[in-house]
Amino acid sequence: MIPPESDPFDDLIAAAERSAVHLELRDTYAVDPESKDYAAWLAGDTSSRTRDSDRERRKPWLDLVRDTVARGVEMRRARVVSLPPTDYIRFEHSGAPLNIEAGEQVRWLDRADAVDLLLPGADLWLFDRKVVRFGLFSGDGALLGYEIIDDSAVASRVATAFEAVWERAVPHDRFRI
Repeated sequence: MIPPESDPFDDLIAAAERSAVHLELRDTYAVDPESKDYAAWLAGDTSSRTRDSDRERRKPWLDLVRDTVARGVEMRRARVVSLPPTDYIRFEHSGAPLNIEAGEQVRWLDRADAVDLLLPGADLWLFDRKVVRFGLFSGDGALLGYEIIDDSAVASRVATAFEAVWERAVPHDRFRI
């Protein structure tokens, strides 16, 4: 397992030529960089100060999305979520417009509508349908690390699973939580 501090994501996204797709399967995450914004959001603070803080905190990501899409790489994110949603999913849903503004496509799928799909056991990024970066989390959502797999059979299965979710998922602007 690759520890979180050695995440190869930057190299993988830089090497992507056509596509980078992200499948998220968890209903909660405990990710330190967003903890302050999440706490403010939970407390009901949706002021412009908080939105500006969120935009500023996410600026490196949003810039990366813009740059990646500008060089012709399609970026798509599909989230399989339980309804009614957890607070964390509601928080993510409220922040998704920034991802979309930057050029990332975002769709949502109610977990109940995915019961007959064969899905991977972990969140993942798939780059150019060749390399998979699995994100490994503890039960409470803490990031443990990553596994990188460049096996074509695994990449093919992951691509099939992602596309099945994508086909059923609802675009962000139409998904109600």
